Amino acid sequence: MPIAKRLTGVSSLQSGVRRAEPIVWLSAGAVVFALLVLIGLLSLLAVRGLTHFWPQPLLLLQTTESGPQVQLGVILDRETGSSQDLEQVLLHRGGEGFFDSPLVWINDSTVFKRSLPGNALVIERESLGPIFGFLQSLRVDVQMTPMSELSLDAQLGVLRDAMRAESGASTSSVEPVFQLRLASGRVVDVPLMDMKAAYAPNSMMMSEKVTHFAGAIGRFLSESPRRSNVQGGVFPAILGTVILVLLMAVVVSPLGVLAAIYLQEYAQRGPITRLVRIAVNNLAGVPSVVYGVFGLGFFVYAVGGSLDALFFEDRLPAPTLGTPGMLWAALTMALLTLPVVIVSTEEGLARVPASLREGSLALGATRAETLWHVVLPAASPAVLTGLILAVARATGEVAPLLLIGVAKYAPGLPVSTEYPYLHLDRQFMHLGFYVYDLGFQSTHLETVEGLVFATALLLVVIALLLNIAAVLLRSRLRNAFKPQEAI
Repeated sequence: MPIAKRLTGVSSLQSGVRRAEPIVWLSAGAVVFALLVLIGLLSLLAVRGLTHFWPQPLLLLQTTESGPQVQLGVILDRETGSSQDLEQVLLHRGGEGFFDSPLVWINDSTVFKRSLPGNALVIERESLGPIFGFLQSLRVDVQMTPMSELSLDAQLGVLRDAMRAESGASTSSVEPVFQLRLASGRVVDVPLMDMKAAYAPNSMMMSEKVTHFAGAIGRFLSESPRRSNVQGGVFPAILGTVILVLLMAVVVSPLGVLAAIYLQEYAQRGPITRLVRIAVNNLAGVPSVVYGVFGLGFFVYAVGGSLDALFFEDRLPAPTLGTPGMLWAALTMALLTLPVVIVSTEEGLARVPASLREGSLALGATRAETLWHVVLPAASPAVLTGLILAVARATGEVAPLLLIGVAKYAPGLPVSTEYPYLHLDRQFMHLGFYVYDLGFQSTHLETVEGLVFATALLLVVIALLLNIAAVLLRSRLRNAFKPQEAI
């Protein structure tokens, strides 16, 4: 009889597995699909973004389009027409200020000669974009030093020595000027003070390319933007994003945890409590731009304007706190992410076994002591998860910031060595807005497309690191409280 029962149980288990088999495969397929989407997203951003920092070869094209022409530049895109034989290439020829446009479409069928000249130089400028050409001479005052007859290494050495010496005090009344010959034969002057860097990509060894690649990424992460954000780095945007998220976390953590504690531990079960929970859940679905409008009307105009009238009356009508800034942006983002923290914390508190509470109370602890020393530590993984999810969401939000403090370019950082060191009234830069500005406000999107992908990759990496940190800390806290759960 026991054997029959055992066989019956095995057969019922097998039939249950067979009945659940489609659900198992669908669940596994959904997980695999999510992983593939994540890997595809990261691969796209990495390939398109990191390529921006790799030294691209300079291609010299001789064409018969609109008469004999010579163009030197980097191919950015290719387009095939209705006929498979008709192909156009988009060439970035640089030289902004010397050409009507740095971009030109060239019909591939008109190109009769292609080459990769080893002495072709890329000169990055402070004021405008890069310029491509061949070094001709160096002019200091009235003295002209020919450079075209020198070797490439000697030319680059002269350029680097001159740029290094330019950073010191100059005794000459006339600024040194390098003369560069463009592919068309035109010779242009490039002031030494306007030169940021110079290199010859067609002659670089692999080790030199890797060094240039690492240095370009380092400058991207550590420098300030230049020329309407299309050049330079994103350090002010990184700093503004990090400070905004930290301030938001400081505000939303106690508010979210206290609200969840009241709803789960103290509030009576009834229609009012259910309505509050429904309202909190619905707040998570409100469009983020609505929070921006609320922050502008309530925090900036109402609260900030009232504080200006009370404490900064002598500065009116110029506002001090009644203007968009870091403080109001952090408070608005805290309201935006508050429902996530409340829901996650409340679910964590509900999962704490009742035996832990009863055991603590039986040993003589008060309800507050039980909550502080027993319940909250056991629910800390859920609290931490809610906080990190809130931080991850706040990292990528842009719409509210358009109204309450973000700027295309902020002349001052939110932190400085001047008192009060943390300037909450200043506007700031943000990585999300940086991506929006480059993608929708740039004159020539093709030239900054790699920078857009690189900044988006940086945003995704920050969000992934936050989520990975949440998983690791949550696992550690769960392991720390396993003995208590067993008791």
